[in-house]
Formats: sequence, C-alpha cells, structure tokens
Amino acid sequence: MSDIIQLLPDHVANQIAAGEVVQRPASIVKELLENAIDADASKIELIIRDAGKNLIQVVDDGKGMSETDARMAFERHATSKIKGTEDIFKIATKGFRGEALASIAAVSQVELKTKQRDAGIGTNIYIEGGVFQFQDPAQTAEGSNFLVKNLFYNVPARRKFLKNNNIEFRHVIDEFQRVALAHENLEFSLFHDDDPVFRLRKGSQMQRIVDIFGRKLQPQLIPIKEDITWCKLHGFVAKPEGAKKTRGEQFLFVNGRYFKSPYFNKAVQEAFEGLLLPGYIPTFFLFLDLDPEKIDVNIHPQKTEVKFEDEHLIFALLRSTIKRSLGIYNVAPSLDFEKDPQLDQMMNNAFPSKANSMHVKMPEIIVDKDYNPFLEERVVIKQAEIQNLADMYHQNIAAEPSKINLFEDEDFDEDLMRLPNGYWLFNKGDRTLMLDLGRMHRLMVSEGNKPTKKGITNSHALLFSLEYHMNEIEKNKYKSIKKFLPELGFDTKVAHENVLRIDAVPEGLKETQVMKFLEDLFDVLEYKTEDEFLHFYNNQWSKMQSKSRFDFIYKKDAEQLIKDFTALGFPEFLPNGKRCFYEIPFNDFKNKF
Repeated sequence: MSDIIQLLPDHVANQIAAGEVVQRPASIVKELLENAIDADASKIELIIRDAGKNLIQVVDDGKGMSETDARMAFERHATSKIKGTEDIFKIATKGFRGEALASIAAVSQVELKTKQRDAGIGTNIYIEGGVFQFQDPAQTAEGSNFLVKNLFYNVPARRKFLKNNNIEFRHVIDEFQRVALAHENLEFSLFHDDDPVFRLRKGSQMQRIVDIFGRKLQPQLIPIKEDITWCKLHGFVAKPEGAKKTRGEQFLFVNGRYFKSPYFNKAVQEAFEGLLLPGYIPTFFLFLDLDPEKIDVNIHPQKTEVKFEDEHLIFALLRSTIKRSLGIYNVAPSLDFEKDPQLDQMMNNAFPSKANSMHVKMPEIIVDKDYNPFLEERVVIKQAEIQNLADMYHQNIAAEPSKINLFEDEDFDEDLMRLPNGYWLFNKGDRTLMLDLGRMHRLMVSEGNKPTKKGITNSHALLFSLEYHMNEIEKNKYKSIKKFLPELGFDTKVAHENVLRIDAVPEGLKETQVMKFLEDLFDVLEYKTEDEFLHFYNNQWSKMQSKSRFDFIYKKDAEQLIKDFTALGFPEFLPNGKRCFYEIPFNDFKNKF
C-alpha cells in the first residue's frame, strides 16, 4: 500500500489558517490596526470600500519596515513580537503569533508600501492569493500603508457567506471602536466610500468615549477608579438611565486589549442590583492594568478571550468599586465612600457649628393680644349682600339636577366591566376572565399583518420640528434605513452634520414618544437585514399603538375587539408566552366569605 500522508503546500496551509484568523473584513481591520499600534504609530487612518469587501487600507506613521522585514512579514510564523517560549507568558504587544499577514495575503490581493523613519527610500511589495508577485523600491511616506483588495476573491464559497454591506460595515465599526477606545492618546480616522465616519483627536478617555458615542452620553458617565498593588482599575459606568435592553456599549479592556468576559459582565450587573429594570444592561467602559504574567491571551486566534490568574479577586474588585462610585454620586446608598466636599458644605450651612452658633439669632413669635375677629370694624357684612346670598341659595334649590353623569352606566353591565387598573372583566360562559386588551390587539395585528414594505403610510406634520442628535454609529444606521422612513410615515432630513430633523411622524405616534421610538429603533438595528428591520418596525409600532390606544377605550370598541378576538379562537398566549387573559377564581373568593 502506498503512503497517503503528505505535506500541504504553503498556499493551501495559509488558506486553512485564514479560516481562523480572517472570518470577515472586520477581522482584517482588527489585525492591521493592532499592527499599526505595535509599530508605535501616533496617527492611524482606516479607509474602507464596500464595507471592506473590495478595499481595506490602513495608513500609519509608525517606524516602518526594511526591505527584508517587509518580505518576511508575510511568511507564516514570522514575527518581531516574541523570540522564545518564555515571551508567550509576558506578552505586551497586540500581535505575537505571526499568522495574520500570511492568512490575509492567502485570501486577497495585498499591497504594502513602507519606509523606515531614517531610510532614504522605501519598498513596495505585492502578493496575490498567497503567492509573491514582486517587490520594488518606492518613494513613500514614513510608516506603513497596507492595501487589502478583493477579499476572498479566490475562495468564492467564503465570499458568498459574507453579509450585506450594512452588516459587514457595522462589524468594522465595532473593531475600530474597540481599538480606538483603548488608545485615546492616538489619532484615528475612518472613511467609508470616501465619506468620513470618525475623526478622533488625541485626548482623555472621557473625550474619546464622547467623540465615539456622542455628547448625550457624557452627563450619564460616572468615573471608576481603584489602584491597588497588583491591579489598577479605571474607566466609566453610565447611570441607570443610560442602561439599554441590547448589548453594545459594554467594553472591558486589559492592558489596552479588548476582551469578552460574561463572568466580569455579571460583576458589573450585580453592582447595579436594585437599580435597573429586569432585562436592562448597564453601559460601561472599564480598563484593567495587570502584570502581563498574570494573564494568558494565547487562548483563541481572535485574542478576545483572556484567562486571569486571580479572576475571583477581580470580580470582587469590579463589583465593590462600581458600587462605591454609585454611592459617591448619589445613585445608590453606600456606607464606605469618601466624603463629598459639597455635601460637607451643605451640612455646615444646615447645621452650624457651636463656634458659629453664637451669631445666630433665635426666631421670635409676635402675638397681637388685642386682636378680636368679631369686632364690627373688622367684619362688616351688608344686609343687601346677605339677601343676595339667600336668593342665590333658593334658586339653586329649585334648579333641575345636572344631566351629566361621570360614570357610564354601561360599564357596569354584567358581561363586561372596566377595572380601575386598565384591565377589563368579561363573563364568558360560566367563567370570568380579566382581559388585557392591548395584548389581544397586538396578537390580532401580528396574525393579520405580515411585514411589508408599505408599513404605515399615514403621517401628520409636527407644528415644531424635533431634533435628534445622532452619534456616528446612529448616523450610519440612519443611512441604512432612511429609504424606508418616508413610506413608514416619517419626514426626516439631516439638518447639520449630526442632527436629524423630524418634520412629520406616523399618525398615532405621540410627539413625546418620537425620541424614545427612534432610540429603540437605533438600538436594535445592530445586524438587521431589510426584512428583519421591517418585521421589527411592524412589531414595535403595533406594541406602541396598542399601549397608547388602550390607555382609554370606550366600551363599544372593547366589545368589538372581543368579538374579533373570539373569531380568532380566543387564544390565551402571545407568541412570546405572555398571557392575553387570566381566569378569576371566584370559587376561591366564595370560600373566603
């Protein structure tokens, strides 16, 4: 029998490795941005076309590479970050495996222009599908300029599984944010199809968060800081009103590296215990600084999973520090917090010290002993005025009783009755049911209406236009859905760079609900396709319409709704498991009497 085991060619091995490292355009963005940071760049520019499918370009002003280094960088397991096994356990750089550039070059067309800071001339290298094409001297700026073109051009099966441009670009923004948040001392720029998306200046952590997520987040941020011998913790958490139902603005970093940890997320959630409604997730930006030897980042090729030597201690540190900060800023009660100087001043003003109390004059009570309310000069009532009052009294006695009845007699019909809490009682045969008309209506809407592109067409113009201040992420989301908004009943336009002006809204949407509705719309648009967006919109709209419509409803409308619901089969549950009605156990009440 002949031998069957053979060594794979390098380009095949690289394509296999690329499956782990390069999953989508955002994976390349992450690797190239981190390489630029490791190269000591102070200014990094990211240029994207077609959400990264056709072009990903990263330009930095770092230390650059020599002619030999530029060629070696695309070989598998070639790296300048580590030299021996012991270096793996004290990694201080972003990259260290030496697989990224080889994997990227295996599934795309890569061009690199680079020049060292003291060199007279740079080099230009071109690799296609993992195969070296040419390398020439070139005049270029100091630093490196990576161009990755036509991703997965030679692996059409992989390219076919990429999502639409909106979804892929959202992933690119996610990676860009994670890198930019951890390095506020560097300048970052992002351009998509020649449009500027982000221009981030150097500054503080607060400035970087505000520049990315918008100024409306700034008043909600509470600083977090704790410095102990083996660990430093700093960053910000948002007040409870900044919490959301969807994940997205939860960021954990260790030594400048973004990582995911459900365990540490739970620590933050526990710190907000009793302050958030069920289902809401707090917003936080937390940075840990630890000895590199106490963590292991060599777990997953994406390097987003980190193993900690003392994770239980860090869990306790996160929970206690956040709780204390919430106490200091009067968000939650706390016993062990540093005194606020403003609070001390207020207490001193309210309760003066003994030394100052000598100058305080005690209040006096002055009583007029000669006052008599029955003296003629103080109370004078003319006889004519008394007669007028008597005439008015007799006229009212003779008047017919008012025909206005504040209570509808029909509300007390034996079959259907409104309860004070907004629910209704209904006798159905020998059963008495408590109905939630809003949920019943929502179920009928979801059964009768399928997602369509028409949606809500009726709209009403606002007397005064509303302005919604968008951050860069919301601005990008708005671009992806603005073509649907006119046929859904909205009349919107971008008045200034980041201000959305709303001139008309769907009929039935209250003016006070518009901002909350848009916020919810942007929150859930993370990775929605066109059909998913329309489906969400219809559900969200029917939910809001049901809530506002059934705050008050006339009995004849309630009766009609119950008839329609009966024709539907009188189902007890919504698709999400919530009840439309409950049966009242009157036999149990009978026993109590």
